[in-house]
Amino acid sequence: MEQSSKQHLTYWTGQWRGRWGNLLFRLGIGLLSALFLLFLGIPLVALLFHEAPAVVWSELQQPDILQALQISLLTTTVSTLLAVVFGLPVAYLLARGSFRGHGFLETLVTMPTVLPPVVAGVALLLTFGRMGLLGSYLRTFGISIPFTTVAVIMAQTFIAAPFFINSAKAGLEQMDRRYEQAAYTLRASAWYTFRRVTLPLIRPALLAGVGLSWARALGEFGATITFAGNFPGITQTMPTAIYLASQDDLDKSIALAVVLLAVSFGLLLALRIRRV
Repeated sequence: MEQSSKQHLTYWTGQWRGRWGNLLFRLGIGLLSALFLLFLGIPLVALLFHEAPAVVWSELQQPDILQALQISLLTTTVSTLLAVVFGLPVAYLLARGSFRGHGFLETLVTMPTVLPPVVAGVALLLTFGRMGLLGSYLRTFGISIPFTTVAVIMAQTFIAAPFFINSAKAGLEQMDRRYEQAAYTLRASAWYTFRRVTLPLIRPALLAGVGLSWARALGEFGATITFAGNFPGITQTMPTAIYLASQDDLDKSIALAVVLLAVSFGLLLALRIRRV
């Protein structure tokens, strides 16, 4: 009888400790999550509500702001297309290939995502500048890349393409390859199988990669200003315009920042909704 009572007490003590442990765990998760979300959200809310919408709209009507917006939309679109054209074969090679140096190539592709953008800009300048590794040869043909719109596109592609490559690579690795094997057994060519079977199956990963790459290119600053400069109407993108305006015109810099925030947030939210 006494032993049975002890077992009963031990059971209820364990139940009580388990419930309190679960409660404390959930409270801890909720508290830490709330603090971090507030840390992320409050600065963005402060940015959105610092100026009245009418003031932001009036600032956006200025010619130099419209120029910066046009250049950003043009260059980010081109750089994203380049990321898809050249990045998709790289993603396929890394996802399906097995060869010596595979890990090195994966590291090389990932490097721009962790490399300080200014360092990337210096590297591009040392490669394609007038006295650079390749730029000195290009100069003999009258080709000068730095501080041009082409330089903006190159800087954005260098920084943003790995986001598309990594997303496409993940999609290729996660897809069920039995569908491809079934196509091969029906004597479909490799190109036909890739175009009609593989690409449709990894479409969500590709769209996510395109969105991330485009958003990253839109926000690129360090490599752009180092390699392309900040010339209005030629190389001045929205991030570089924000930097210039923050020196003497806070309202203008806030207006540009709000546009960048709205576009980036809207794009990422649309991608999340589509995936759900």
